[in-house]
Amino acid sequence: MASSRSKTKAKRPSRTRTGKPRRGRLLLYAAASLALAAIIYAAWFWWDMRSWRPDEAVFPEQGAVVASGAEDVRFETLKALGGQFVYLDLGDATAPPDPEFAKHLSAAERSGMKVGMLHVFNPCQRADPQSARFTRMVPRSADLLPPAIGLSVVADVCEDAISDAAVESELMTLINQIEMHAGKPVVLKISSEFEERHTVAGNIERDLWLERDRAKPAYAGRPWLLWSANSQLVSEAAEEPIEWVVIQN
Repeated sequence: MASSRSKTKAKRPSRTRTGKPRRGRLLLYAAASLALAAIIYAAWFWWDMRSWRPDEAVFPEQGAVVASGAEDVRFETLKALGGQFVYLDLGDATAPPDPEFAKHLSAAERSGMKVGMLHVFNPCQRADPQSARFTRMVPRSADLLPPAIGLSVVADVCEDAISDAAVESELMTLINQIEMHAGKPVVLKISSEFEERHTVAGNIERDLWLERDRAKPAYAGRPWLLWSANSQLVSEAAEEPIEWVVIQN
């Protein structure tokens, strides 16, 4: 009897060992299938986003942002793609003006599109030199679109600690100075990171310009006027991808 029980006990581990690898293989196959599906979806999304634009029936007013330093931009082609307006990015507030800026402005105006200017706010720098740079580069013209101030650089990157109150104060000074030069209220182009860190959308009453590829953004807590719907649109209008923007009516 003892010998029989010993044989029975010896067989039980072998059944357990044969079951575990089978379950392990199934889990491994399932994980691999999910990973493959995720890779395929990511590849499809990347490829589709290269040329994706929101439906013109929903957003009839569409345009683009031309980055500072961009080369070989064909504004007539941009208009042919459905662009009705273009914002010219003035570049880093601490850097010299883009030598191609005047050429881009002239070409954009000749294309027949409406033209606006985008100044990227630097929280590490006082408002006065930033507004001085803007007024030197941007002509006074009633034909220009309302200027936009890009809010994407957070104060955490500054060498010297800057309080949220100081950031908002300098931003308001810059807003007032740019509006005085342009004669129009500015639009605040706020990234989700900046809004999460500095929460200005609810404190400053200006039209909002939000960013999110493909899906409508909702991080500002109130309605937006402009939406950067595709940050990397590939087209015949430029050698490099451009940022595609729509207006909400």
